[in-house]
Amino acid sequence: MRTKTTKQNKINVVTLGCSKNVYDSEVLMGQLKANGKDVVHEDENDEGNIVVINTCGFIGKAKEESVETILHYAQKKEEGEVDKVFVTGCLSERYKPDLEAEITNVDQYFGTHDLPNLLKVLEADYKHELIGERLTTTPDHYAYLKIAEGCDRPCSFCAIPLMRGKHVSTPIEDLVTEATKLAEKGIKEIMLIAQDLTYYGLDIYKKRALAGLLKELVKVDGIEWIRLHYAFPTGFPMDVLEVMKNEPKVCNYLDIPLQHINTEILKSMKRGTTHEKTTVLIHKFREAVPNMAIRTTLIVGYPGETEEQFQELKDWVEEMRFERLGAFEYSHEENTGAYVLEDDVPADVKFRRVNEIMEVQSQISWELNQEKIGKTFKCLFDRKDGEYYYGRTEFDSPDVDNDVIVDAREYYIKLGEFIDIEIFDAGDFDLHGKPVIKQERPVPLNQKRK
Repeated sequence: MRTKTTKQNKINVVTLGCSKNVYDSEVLMGQLKANGKDVVHEDENDEGNIVVINTCGFIGKAKEESVETILHYAQKKEEGEVDKVFVTGCLSERYKPDLEAEITNVDQYFGTHDLPNLLKVLEADYKHELIGERLTTTPDHYAYLKIAEGCDRPCSFCAIPLMRGKHVSTPIEDLVTEATKLAEKGIKEIMLIAQDLTYYGLDIYKKRALAGLLKELVKVDGIEWIRLHYAFPTGFPMDVLEVMKNEPKVCNYLDIPLQHINTEILKSMKRGTTHEKTTVLIHKFREAVPNMAIRTTLIVGYPGETEEQFQELKDWVEEMRFERLGAFEYSHEENTGAYVLEDDVPADVKFRRVNEIMEVQSQISWELNQEKIGKTFKCLFDRKDGEYYYGRTEFDSPDVDNDVIVDAREYYIKLGEFIDIEIFDAGDFDLHGKPVIKQERPVPLNQKRK
């Protein structure tokens, strides 16, 4: 069937899943642009007549969203609204034969390491010299910086090694080059991401090199905040804390998914740690950097999790008082170590346990936020929505953490700028504040004196 499109090919890249996928889509788009291709990201009008879907295959709900998106664009192709549909990313890597058999209206499926082949079918050449050249899809002032690909950890619940392969670190000099190019584009904050930051450098430098990487990145002019996401507790390089404490550019923030605290469950999860070791590690973090914000994620309903083990987790959350925390229901994933276990915790019990954990965390977050009232924080503002500006402190990452909210009817704030904000009110997850120094609104051109 002929499509309604008569103009030159436009490639619409649709991204699903985590920040690593966002980064991969940005690299793909950078390569396409360098080849002279017309490329857009998640065009709201679906103007692209060629669609590339970068999928997620991590857990059940993410897989469902990816399949629904593929079916949506396959139907658009059937109806003649798009010419071609290509699928890449984690779902395609993990389930390529099944997808090819079930959704046949997709032109071709690619895995997570197939960028050169994907570019080839899009009539573009992979350009090796484009280190750091990507089309960022985030706001103009922050970006993700992926420092490694893959994971060597044996966690029983996780399918990431099946989709992303073994851990491969990106050399420090390449990351500094990329950060420098981002800074030249006006990026002020970079968020270091990987499946496991903790392991960085072991494969290429034969030692954990995250601290060394940070020491080089802080030298990049224009970058003011560097944030750490997705560290692993076992083998955490403690010299990173020294850099965090002494380098103002490194945010006092650490995202370290801990998953559980019961020693038996941690053993079954193959996390390489215990209740006692994990607790000691968190105390060491706070001793080294007293004002650090720690973000963690937890899994409830893992096979065999008893009410007593869940209560241990809940009590521990109350004791540790994490600044940021998310809880998720266990997802039984094929070909993982835990798949041989019986998924014996009922769905309604998983749901209840998630809600109980988050109720505890909401109270903790509210109490910690009350302590911020009357204090002033350096904030970076990301967006204006309706009558309010939304920004963040160094203790908050975009999309997942607290917002600092300022009334746009009373104050003007330039987005992408750092501003000192005094907090006057706080809720469970939001802070309300006002600028310490009021900014002047720009005068419209037609009102300026001639």
